[in-house]
Amino acid sequence: MVAVALGASDTTRFSILGSSGVGDLNIGILPPAESHRYTFDIPSAVFESFTLAAAVDSLAGLSTQLGPADAIEFRMDLAENPLDQLRQFDGTLPIIATNRAKWEGGKASDKGRLDQLADAMSIPAVAAIDVELAAISDGTATRVLETAATQNVDVIASWHDFESTPSKTTMRRRLIEGSEHADIAKIAVMASHIGDVLPLLQVTHELSDRGIPVATMSMGEAGRHSRVVAPLYGSRIGYAPPSDQGATAPGQFELGRMAELIDTLR
Repeated sequence: MVAVALGASDTTRFSILGSSGVGDLNIGILPPAESHRYTFDIPSAVFESFTLAAAVDSLAGLSTQLGPADAIEFRMDLAENPLDQLRQFDGTLPIIATNRAKWEGGKASDKGRLDQLADAMSIPAVAAIDVELAAISDGTATRVLETAATQNVDVIASWHDFESTPSKTTMRRRLIEGSEHADIAKIAVMASHIGDVLPLLQVTHELSDRGIPVATMSMGEAGRHSRVVAPLYGSRIGYAPPSDQGATAPGQFELGRMAELIDTLR
């Protein structure tokens, strides 16, 4: 909870984002020579508990259509004029901005990709960004991380394997490495059969139990159930499109269905 004292000359709109969540106030113009004190609740940190993110490639018309979502993952690499869309967004959900590189399964070329992501962080709606672990490790994302720290924007360090499920040692190492550079470490791996999900859940539970914030999921039909089950083992983020036709990754459930399944298991 935050208490704010405002006078007649103070700005009448402000946003709170990043690790404090996102909040907006529009309080109108104050009468001259008066001072008012406002007390209001601020949402908790974006990833303090499990966060269900609506995965979208367009923000048009989304301000009131994402009932069960806690946040929005906006795939800038799949969107037209993504910065303009972010500036025009008038919803209240915090946005995770992702500008996924082609070499990590996305559509964005390297030229200007990270600069665009850095620019997105100046927009109040953006509460978090997703950055590839490889770009963090090789130093190309250094400016983005510095900007995130300055803007108080949370960072997700992500790593994907679209071919297989690696060993527990590899998955554990990637998550720990990501957690050293970001607020939360995320991995998504491909499952060939349902047994592939077991080592992922084991690593998720192990690291979560050690207090390391992680987000994990198995991709593909064989690993689809992991998106619903992983939160029980400590995964902090789930992704789901608002409709069955809008999947941005293999094996995603529709948003309403995923929320229903997770709530059933809790």
